[in-house]
Parts: sequence; C-alpha cells; structure tokens
Amino acid sequence: MAEDIKVIVFKLGTEEYGIEVDKVQTIERMMPITRVPKTYSFIKGVINLRGVVIPVIDLRGRFGIEEAEHTDQTRIIIVAVNEMEVGFIVDSANDVIDLNQDAIDTPPDVVGGIKAKYLDGVAKIGEDRLLIMLNLSEVLNKNEIVQLESLEG
Repeated sequence: MAEDIKVIVFKLGTEEYGIEVDKVQTIERMMPITRVPKTYSFIKGVINLRGVVIPVIDLRGRFGIEEAEHTDQTRIIIVAVNEMEVGFIVDSANDVIDLNQDAIDTPPDVVGGIKAKYLDGVAKIGEDRLLIMLNLSEVLNKNEIVQLESLEG
C-alpha cells in the first residue's frame, strides 16, 4: 500500500498542479518584485521576504503559457529546490490535499503544452479531476539555477 502525501494544489489558467507540501516553505500574496536585468524572461526578479532575497519565476512564462494579469488570487509559492529558495508566481493556491502515491501515473510526453521533463506525474483525483505533479528540479535546470544563485544576496 503506497503512502499518502500532502500536496499543495495551485492553478495556472484552468489546469491544476501539485507540489508536495514538504518542498513548500510558504505561500505569499503578490508583492513588489525588483527586476533584474539580463535574465531569462520568465525570471521576474527578486523579492525581499523577511530579510531574505528570493528569486521569483513566473511559472506561466516558464511553461510557455500566455502570461496573465495578476489578481487578488495571485500567489507566490516559495519552494526549496536544490538547497535554494525560489518563488513561483501562480494564478492561485488554495488547497492542500492528501494524495495516495498510487494515484500518480507516469506523465504523457506533453500535458497541456508542458514537456514531460517538468512533470513527476499526473494524479487522478475522483472521477474527473487531474492534478499535474511538478518535478521541481527540472522546472529549474542547472543553467538557470546558476543564474538564479547569482541573484541571491
């Protein structure tokens, strides 16, 4: 019997995504982001969160999804990836669920236009709900991590 894991559910457009709770540091409301020149377009800049400078990535831009206006629901999910903290801008983050690891299937090659390397799998929840599980270490590839590390103060 596979274990249950706690997953934070967030949205980009109409798709729902999941990140394991133990990889999430905090979820913050949108805040001013200091732009940093000469970075990838999806790296929006840095935020100062309680004295810690954290690079921020727009996941829509990262996945090639058309960027959208930020709303009252927009959140920055602070995650720990390879011993560094990174903020992901998402449309909303409003759910924590228990997910049995048996419910997670291997991802197809492309899900909603997102390459499979960014995904850990696709989880079936109930009859008609799919949750796309992110592979955080691939969402930030090594070159980008080097660039982000140079942003951390």
